[in-house]
Amino acid sequence: MTGTVIKSTGSWYLVREHGTGVLHRCRLRGKFKHKGLKVSNPLAVGDQVEFTVEEQTEGAGVIHHIEPRRNYIIRRSVHKTEHAHIVAANLDQALLVVTLVSPATSFGFIDRFLVTAEAYSIPITLIFNKTDLYDDDLSGYQDQISTMYQRTGYSSLRCSAQSGEGLAAVDALLDGKVTLLSGHSGVGKSTLINALVPDLDLKTAEISEFSDKGVHTTTFAEMLEVRAGTYLIDTPGIKELGLVDIPPAQLAHFFPEMRALLNQCRYHNCQHVHEPGCVVREAVDKGRIALPRYDSYLSMLAGQDNRH
Repeated sequence: MTGTVIKSTGSWYLVREHGTGVLHRCRLRGKFKHKGLKVSNPLAVGDQVEFTVEEQTEGAGVIHHIEPRRNYIIRRSVHKTEHAHIVAANLDQALLVVTLVSPATSFGFIDRFLVTAEAYSIPITLIFNKTDLYDDDLSGYQDQISTMYQRTGYSSLRCSAQSGEGLAAVDALLDGKVTLLSGHSGVGKSTLINALVPDLDLKTAEISEFSDKGVHTTTFAEMLEVRAGTYLIDTPGIKELGLVDIPPAQLAHFFPEMRALLNQCRYHNCQHVHEPGCVVREAVDKGRIALPRYDSYLSMLAGQDNRH
């Protein structure tokens, strides 16, 4: 049988069978490795798998094959620094929930997420949440940030899970897609999901019955069915998002505004820091590349250099 992994507790995986929608509690047979990636989780939510169910196991199954992933979002493992953790796989898009207050999301975090999504060709939209807390100054500031990212090719929406502003637009974005919802802890993802999936308690209760007793499941993503054909992958709040497998020489390729200029620098191996004849730095000086984005690039470049 074939199915989609919709939840993981580390040792058990919940698989929704294709065609029937029946949920199966499965274990993984043997060890699986992905293209030499050192990952803390061989299976991720969104993975497409083949499995068998033995009658004597009361519906429990064994996963024996994982289909190749078309994309995924990955970050450094919290517990094993030399390993990576795959957040979710086979995504149609990602929504990054951003807040300017209570708490404020940093440009560094936003840009690291955008670079990761660019690296694996995942379309992304920024969702500015908690707009009910904005005053006029903050509202104007958010417009400036949205314009900055719009110029780079990233669209955004503003919404409030409390007041209902923008929820219809977010819901329309989800339609017919598998969407990853991510963001810092405290940005209001849970409230937003509850507003988007009104019968969430029923859906999570059904899934929770399969979870391992005594296992902390909050560090794992979970796929929720918003409606037929529309799925939302909820992830725990991410504190840090370390880049994985992006060499310093390739980092600028994942900044769209830099990518357009890369073949114009004087030196083919220009890292856009202090080299003469660098068109990227010239574009920053002339305001064509936003300074916060360039600062994020320099910060990531320094971090990448430290890890290579």
